[in-house]
Amino acid sequence: MKITKIKTFLCNAYRTNWVFVKVLTNEGVYGVGEATLEYREKTVISAIHDLERTLVGMNPHNIEKIFHDSYRDAYWRGGPVLMSALSGVEMALWDIKGKDLGCPIYQLLGGKVRDKVACYANGWFAPAKTAEEFAAKAVDAVKMGFSGLKWDPFGSAWMNLSRKEFKQAMDCIGAVSDAVGDQVDLLIEGHGRFNIPTAVQIGLELENYKIRWFEEPIPPDNLEGLAEVKRRIRIPVSAGERLYSRWDYRRFFELRCGDFIQPDISHAGGISEVRKIAAMAEAYHIPVCPHNPSGPIANAATLQLAACTPNFYLLETMFSDVPHRKEITDEETIFTNGMMHIPDKPGLGIDINEDILIKYPYQPCNLRHYKGTLTDIRPDNAVSYFEKGKIYDK
Repeated sequence: MKITKIKTFLCNAYRTNWVFVKVLTNEGVYGVGEATLEYREKTVISAIHDLERTLVGMNPHNIEKIFHDSYRDAYWRGGPVLMSALSGVEMALWDIKGKDLGCPIYQLLGGKVRDKVACYANGWFAPAKTAEEFAAKAVDAVKMGFSGLKWDPFGSAWMNLSRKEFKQAMDCIGAVSDAVGDQVDLLIEGHGRFNIPTAVQIGLELENYKIRWFEEPIPPDNLEGLAEVKRRIRIPVSAGERLYSRWDYRRFFELRCGDFIQPDISHAGGISEVRKIAAMAEAYHIPVCPHNPSGPIANAATLQLAACTPNFYLLETMFSDVPHRKEITDEETIFTNGMMHIPDKPGLGIDINEDILIKYPYQPCNLRHYKGTLTDIRPDNAVSYFEKGKIYDK
């Protein structure tokens, strides 16, 4: 079997554009992957086609060789663009292998350690602005059965918080905490906003709310600073969505930067690389909770890791999505009692519909995080992609 071509697709998803990859072979078996790199989607498309020049003619079953040689021969190795491109292609290669051998990917990685995984919700708050609106949205999310709620209550802040901004953020957290009680975990997102003293001040205050974790409290460039924040506060810290390989994570573990790690399967090299990062984390007794806010193929790939990774702890899950998510793939997301079930279909167990994808072409999107519009993460017509009865069953 030989790789003959790599196709790429851009599909607008309101806050970003999903980047899908399709690797074709001379035997008719193909695989799909996802390389969604928010706000740099066309750049990663170009990187994928740079890889295509050397991958055509190679055996798609030789995933380890393809990854190693592609990473080595990039010369300017690492970073989000190369690693996202590799991630999408690598997922598609695993999809080919699973389909060709007639089994799900987790079977090729040692088999299941679980049939389902606990999920926390992101995006549940859209388009809330006030503490009261966040609290009302939180109650709705709990009714859907999620085991945790994550959100960023810090508005347009960058580096520092005024006393007024600090109070507004804590009022929001307090309102949500009061509304849901002890029913779910609360996870506070920092989006790499703060300097060290502000992150420490927030972390100390969060002790009052039984927070599951404080995520990415400072920018990801300073692992020594992240380790210092962790040492100075007494709540768990999570981070790692903007680390792109096991080599990035080696320093993270050496410095004891976090209590939970969050590699993104679309950015950190794909299934094999995140599996290796998870194995490193297991040696430090650190749970893996992948960053997973992207599209349906990334979610399908992350579920394969959830199935076979002993220290996989929580799955990030979007509360709702654009209506056409249900049209562009044949995704079936089984969600019951706060748990997402692991599918047993060959490969990734998901396919794209090319004819539908072209109906939702690329549209430029800009980062909202520091503009005060972060909660505008979903359109007004956003819907759950867990269908009642067949797919969603409370």
